[in-house]
Amino acid sequence: MERLLDEHTASAQEEVVIKEERRAGGEPVAAAEGTAKAEPYSRFQVLATMAGLFLALFFTALDQNITGTALPRIIGEFHGFDRFTWVTTAFMLASTVVIPIYGKLSDLLGRKVIFLTSLGIFLCGSALCGMAQSMDQLIFFRAFQGLGAGGIMPIAMIAFGDLLPPSQRAKMQGWMMGLFTFATIVGPLIGGWITDHVSWRWAFYVNIPFGLLALVMLLMLMPRLRFAEGRPRIDFVGAALLILGVVPTLLSFSWAGTLYPWLSWQILGLLGGGLSVLALLVIYEMRLARIGGEPILDPALFKNRVFTISSLNMMVIFMGMMGGMAFLPLYAQGVLRISATNSGLLMMPMMMAMIISSVASGQIASRTGQYKWLAVTGMGLIVAGGALLLRLGLTSSFVDIIAPMVLLGLGVGASFSVYSVIVMSVLPAEKRGQGIANMDFFQEMGGPVILAILGPIMASQYMPAYHAALPVAIKRAVPGEILSLLDKPDTLLNPTALHTLSGQFAGFGQGVMDQVLTAVRIGLAQGVHMAYLIGFVILLAGFVMVFFLPNVKVENGAENEGH
Repeated sequence: MERLLDEHTASAQEEVVIKEERRAGGEPVAAAEGTAKAEPYSRFQVLATMAGLFLALFFTALDQNITGTALPRIIGEFHGFDRFTWVTTAFMLASTVVIPIYGKLSDLLGRKVIFLTSLGIFLCGSALCGMAQSMDQLIFFRAFQGLGAGGIMPIAMIAFGDLLPPSQRAKMQGWMMGLFTFATIVGPLIGGWITDHVSWRWAFYVNIPFGLLALVMLLMLMPRLRFAEGRPRIDFVGAALLILGVVPTLLSFSWAGTLYPWLSWQILGLLGGGLSVLALLVIYEMRLARIGGEPILDPALFKNRVFTISSLNMMVIFMGMMGGMAFLPLYAQGVLRISATNSGLLMMPMMMAMIISSVASGQIASRTGQYKWLAVTGMGLIVAGGALLLRLGLTSSFVDIIAPMVLLGLGVGASFSVYSVIVMSVLPAEKRGQGIANMDFFQEMGGPVILAILGPIMASQYMPAYHAALPVAIKRAVPGEILSLLDKPDTLLNPTALHTLSGQFAGFGQGVMDQVLTAVRIGLAQGVHMAYLIGFVILLAGFVMVFFLPNVKVENGAENEGH
C-alpha cells in the first residue's frame, strides 16, 4: 500500500498517455488519452479512502454469504418455506438492475456522492432486514438492501482506478478480488456462529457499525472524483426502460425450468416482454446519443473493442464459475454419495485458488504490463478446468473433483484482476464509471442465464438415462409408478424421503433398491456431464474470443484527477 501511495504522489501531476500496440497494418486498436494537472491527493487522504472502500466492500460481500447460513432459522421462525428463494432473488434482481444506473450517475455526479448514497441505502436495508417481522417484510427489505449493494462494488472499483496510477490498478484489483473471495469463505462460518449463539437478526445488524465507520471515513476524507463538466443531464427514461426490461428478463431465466416450464406462457411472457423493452431501450439510447444526450447505456461504449470483448468474456467466465459451482454439490451428493457437509468443502480449494491467483496476477500485471496474455492464460486455465469436469463419472475420486475446481479458481482469479483494469485504461475518466458498471452488469447477468440454460438440459438428460440404466428384470418386477418416483433425483438427496422410499421397495426382494439407486446415479452422472459439456462449449467460445482482445500497454502515471 505504501508503494502504491508513493507512486501515485510522484506521478500525480505528470501527463499520462495510455499507449496500445498496433496491429500489423499499423491501425490503432483503441486509444485513450488524458492529462493530469489537478492537485495530487495527500497520502493520508488516499490511504483513508482506500481503507473505507475496502471496509465497505468486505461487509457487503460478507452479508451475501452470512444471509444464506441464517435462512433456515429465518424460515423456521416465519414459516416461509414456500418463499425462501425470494430472499435471495429479490436481492439479486435489485442489485443487478441498478448497476448501470449507478455507473452512469457516478460519471455525472461524482464517485463519492454515489458511493455514499449506495452505502447508506445498504445500511438502512440491513437495519430493516434485522427488524423484519414476517417473510414478506424480509423479502421487501432485502430488495431495498440490494438497491444499495448494487452500487458498492462497481463504484469502489472505479474509485480505485481514479485514485491509482494505471500500472498499479491491477495490483489493487487483485487484492480486492482476494478480499471478496475471503469473505465468501468466512461468511458461512460467521453466519453460522451468529445464528447459533446470538440471533439471525445480527446477521444483518453486524453490517451497521462497520458500515457506519466506513461511511464517516469516506464522508470526511474521500475526494469527489467528479470528471464531467457542467450541469448533469440524467436519463430518467433510459433508467426506467432498463429496469422494466431487465427485471422480467432475469425473472424468466430464474424461474424457467423450476417454478414454471420453459415454454409456459408465464416464462415466454416475461422473456418476450423483457426483451421487447430492452430492444426499445437500445433504440431510445441510440437516438439520445445522436442528439447529444447522456444515455444510461452509451452505445459508443460498444464501439470500443476492448470494452466489448472484455464485457463478453467476463460474462462467459462468470457463466463457467457459476455452472461449475451449481452442479458440483449435486454431483458429489447424488452420484458419489458424499455428505452435504463434505460436498460444501469441495468449494474451498477453488476459493483458495482464486485468492492466490487474483493477488498474484495483479502483481504480475503491475510489474510486466502483460494484460492480454494474463487474460489468455486465465481463460486457458478455466477451459482446462472445464475439460476436467467432463471426466467426472460414476467412479470418480475426491481428487478428480478437486483438480478442475483448482484450475477454475486459478483462471477466474487471474481473469477478474485484468479486464476491469484494461477497460479503465482505454476509457476517458468521464466514461469510466458507466464502462466498468456495464461490464459488471453483463457479468452478473451471466449467472441466471447459464443456470437457466444448463438446468433444463441436465434435467432432460437425467430421466431417459435413468430409465435406460434400469435392469430389465427390475422393470418387470417393480411397478412403473414406483420407479417413476425417482424421475426427479432430488429424492436421492433427501435422507428422510429416501428412508420412506426404501419401505416401498422392501417387498420386491433384497438388493432391488440398490440397483434402482445405481440407475439413478448413472442418470444423474450423465445429466451433469451433458450440462458440463454445453458449459465447456461456451467456455471454448470465450477462449477464442480472448485472442481478439487488443494488447493494451499501460504506462505508469496518473490520469485525470477529480477534485
